[in-house]
Amino acid sequence: MEIPATGRLEVRITAADVGKRVSVRRLGEPGGAGEKFTDTVGVLTSWDNGVLLITRKDGETVRIAESTLVAGKVVPAAPARRRGPAATYGELARVAARAWRPVESERLGDWELRAAGGFTRRANSVLPLGDPGVPLDEALAAVRRWYHGRGLPAYVQTATGAEGTQEQLCAELERRGWVREVTAELWTGSLAPVADRAEGPGARGVVLSRTADEAWLARYQRKGVSEVALEVLGSGPSVWFASVPGEGRAAPAAIGRCVVDGRWASFAAVEVDPARRREGLATAVVAALARQALDEGASAAWLQVETDNAGARALYARMGFTAHHAYHHYREPAPAAEAAGRPAAPGGAGPSWPAP
Repeated sequence: MEIPATGRLEVRITAADVGKRVSVRRLGEPGGAGEKFTDTVGVLTSWDNGVLLITRKDGETVRIAESTLVAGKVVPAAPARRRGPAATYGELARVAARAWRPVESERLGDWELRAAGGFTRRANSVLPLGDPGVPLDEALAAVRRWYHGRGLPAYVQTATGAEGTQEQLCAELERRGWVREVTAELWTGSLAPVADRAEGPGARGVVLSRTADEAWLARYQRKGVSEVALEVLGSGPSVWFASVPGEGRAAPAAIGRCVVDGRWASFAAVEVDPARRREGLATAVVAALARQALDEGASAAWLQVETDNAGARALYARMGFTAHHAYHHYREPAPAAEAAGRPAAPGGAGPSWPAP
């Protein structure tokens, strides 16, 4: 814990520390047995009317009554990383954006508005890397006009849990009724150990291609892929598609996608036939793509994984990947909820997209 359980406790933070990473201890719930304490570490996003809002690494916002505080202090902006390649949030956000390019984009100050006909949230959301150049409410109004003009709901992609991430923006969006629909994590790792992974007995003959052919698309989880989707899938500095052929004319037993961009290689769309799982196919696909990326001069790797995908998380942890930061997609409030001055419930009007 950041604050020791014994010794002198002192609240050493004030409202002037909004925007800083803090560690606080508070008394437990009223009426609880004994004097139980709760510790919270995160970014102090507001301190108003006797209530603190602290956004934790996973993006969850904790409300704390000032009257319950028994200790608090400012802590370093980000913990030291012990494994994996060194990288800032800004570098990774830009690399990730180049690996999944929209069909159309426009600048609003340091924000990038991205659209691709509704194919994935990543390609149809705002990437806010800095100041939009106008007050936040004006920026969000412009964002909504831009997406509505294309028949799309407005989304903002944010991140938490690393130096330079957007905990304060998350809090401001939530205060305005924007709803967080998806949380995932970006993981990083060294590329060479991934390329050295041994293939399983059924993982021979991984085929690499520059294009996603009909066979590859037959295994891809997003059905009915349009021309816009194909354009997004094929975007990036150096794109490779991998597949393990199935039997006969069946869809591939496994597939994957990799984008090489300078020192970085990204992995995505790693999917395996349910009947062929536990044969090492996913490992074989990623390893083959990693070897290709090494040949092109890459040395580090990143990927995105959903927080509830236990199988993928276990696989990537075995490969040496670790979480760098969490990222989230906030959807604009539904008109009825906005008029009532309350947050909209998830799943309102508009397209229902799969996770990023």
